[in-house]
Amino acid sequence: MSAEKVALGRHLFYDARLSRDGTLACVSCHLPQHGFADRRPLAVGVDGERAHRNAMGLANVGYLPVLTWSNPNLTSLEFQALIPIFGTHPEEMGMAGREETLFATLSADADYQRLFRAAFPERGGEISLFTLTRALAAFQRTLISATSPYDRYKYGGDEMALSEQAKRGEALFFDHRLECYHCHSGFNFTNTWQSSRMPFPEVGFHNNGLYNIGAEGAYPRSAPGLIEHTGKAEDMGRFRTPSLRNVELTAPYMHDGSIATLEEVVRHYEAGGRRVHAGPNAGIGADSPFKDFLIQGFRLADEERADLIAFLRSLTDQSFIENRAFSDPWPVGHPATQKRRMSSE
Repeated sequence: MSAEKVALGRHLFYDARLSRDGTLACVSCHLPQHGFADRRPLAVGVDGERAHRNAMGLANVGYLPVLTWSNPNLTSLEFQALIPIFGTHPEEMGMAGREETLFATLSADADYQRLFRAAFPERGGEISLFTLTRALAAFQRTLISATSPYDRYKYGGDEMALSEQAKRGEALFFDHRLECYHCHSGFNFTNTWQSSRMPFPEVGFHNNGLYNIGAEGAYPRSAPGLIEHTGKAEDMGRFRTPSLRNVELTAPYMHDGSIATLEEVVRHYEAGGRRVHAGPNAGIGADSPFKDFLIQGFRLADEERADLIAFLRSLTDQSFIENRAFSDPWPVGHPATQKRRMSSE
């Protein structure tokens, strides 16, 4: 990590020239105003091809020992960066086989000549996969969210930072009756977590009863969960626990963006799983043989449900999404952004 690497990574994060047709940058699917998540159910690639999963938020991503919804092998931000840029199934930024074109484009830019030299003097300002991925990772590790109203109340001692309604919601969230905190635990509200003080990482994959196709626990073939990588039947429908930080901003929810609002999410867990009434995915998720044992369902009064949602909204970190250090560094009209599309457009 260095300030120079971060500055370079920030420019790369917002640069649509990292895509085949110059229309997609990392930020196209990770929007600051949405907690660096995507507003669409599924990310969309350069040719309009839809991804199989929802683009996750990047708040505090440097503390995550597993980086995607269901691949336990993607444990490094440097390696993960290769997937959207060069991956083909599905195709996202479409640069597979075009590495030399990419490096030639970046090398011809005077700004990048300066930025790479400053960030990697020991490598002579080399523009390569090694330096590009390390710069992107350095920038992402600075995306720290820690000043939400709940943070100011819980860790800063500011009793006025949280409304009475949100305080009641906090009590519900951490109550055994709901069991929310068992999976959404700790500072980052996820049981997938690693810090320098931990002897080993914690990683949580869970089936939350979203699907039960054919009454056999099956999930759609496009995104079956951890089973895709382990081959173990019990891993059907198991996905990594997402962080709840800025969750108010990161809709739609679940790995496939199939739940639109926080209220619908809460009602899903109240029911102990989702009922899909018709179509190819029909089934009663609450009856899935692979559903996590903690997803038992519960009953909430309307006022309690509103309290819980108020608590979840207290995790919105306005200073994080407005932090100028995370904003677009390119001037208006620069080739890096001329054709860039954003999912909010």
